[in-house]
Amino acid sequence: MKIPLWQRIWSFITLSVLLTASACQEGTGNDRSGNTSNPLPPSGWHSVYFTQPTSSKGSSLRGGPDRSLADAIRLAHASVDVAVQQLNLWSIRDALLEAHRDGVKVRLVVESDYRDCPEIRELEEAGIPVLGDRGEGLMHNKFTIIDRQEVWTGSMNYTITDGYRNNNNLVRIRSPQLAQNYTTEFEEMFVDDQFGPGSPANTPDPTVFINGVHLVSCFSPDDGCESKLATLIEKAQQNISFLAFSFTSDTLADALIERIEAGVEVSGVMEEAQARSNSGTEFNRLRAAGADVRLDGNPRNMHHKVLIIDNQIVEFGSYNFSFFAEAHNDENLIILYHPQTAALFMEEFEEIYAQAKP
Repeated sequence: MKIPLWQRIWSFITLSVLLTASACQEGTGNDRSGNTSNPLPPSGWHSVYFTQPTSSKGSSLRGGPDRSLADAIRLAHASVDVAVQQLNLWSIRDALLEAHRDGVKVRLVVESDYRDCPEIRELEEAGIPVLGDRGEGLMHNKFTIIDRQEVWTGSMNYTITDGYRNNNNLVRIRSPQLAQNYTTEFEEMFVDDQFGPGSPANTPDPTVFINGVHLVSCFSPDDGCESKLATLIEKAQQNISFLAFSFTSDTLADALIERIEAGVEVSGVMEEAQARSNSGTEFNRLRAAGADVRLDGNPRNMHHKVLIIDNQIVEFGSYNFSFFAEAHNDENLIILYHPQTAALFMEEFEEIYAQAKP
């Protein structure tokens, strides 16, 4: 459905107001005494984590993906760079403070609307430099770079709600080459103070290979991520599954509908509140075209932004399938050509799909 630009902007403003109103309200969930660490992830080149809102972890606010990230931060030797829209998890705050006290160079970029959260103020008061974005859109990234050797990224803000109540993913990838891509993006914001549409397309190596595995990184609005995703969809031969917090992109919906007409199975789950309230949502249009699309069953938010192609390729990151993610926000995504990782995301999809409303 083609939606006038003014309606898209109004939807974005409304969502931004709602998000800002809820900022900093849940900064006390992770008890300071709850410092029992989970084991570090396996020593391979990557690890995948999903939040578990319906498990005991979701109710206890302990043992979520943030614990593994906090452990990794504590093991940093030289540097930790964080670009995250929101942060109020005490586990992450404490790990960053410990790293800073141990002489590790810690830097932080956040969305300006959330800079006054108590946990972020504590980091700044301890001497950690913090920069709020200056762009007209959102600084919507959720990534951490450790020692310029590994990247943690996904859909999860470093908050109690995103880590324990919403459906999210967090992926650790060990690759100096990928870390350099993310460091370039980070310093574009932190050092050069460039945000949003004015930032340059300067990713050193958009395509990297890790142990023979093909990986593409893309940063928005610099790199034309929507076009890359549309091309990915167009190559699907058997099936496409997606999880979408927000889906208002005509381009991506058009690509999915073309694949449906070519006989490709398309199934998806959208966040119910967004699908019902977003001006320009593609939910009804995709259903009418024959996609098996459902509304999520999480009483909080289904916050993933995931595409799975032919059970072989998976895309994930902070990038919603929306106009503002493409044209205004600072975002990142990864396309990973790895059937084993695609299978892990497919398990998450199937669990969320089973809980969704037909």
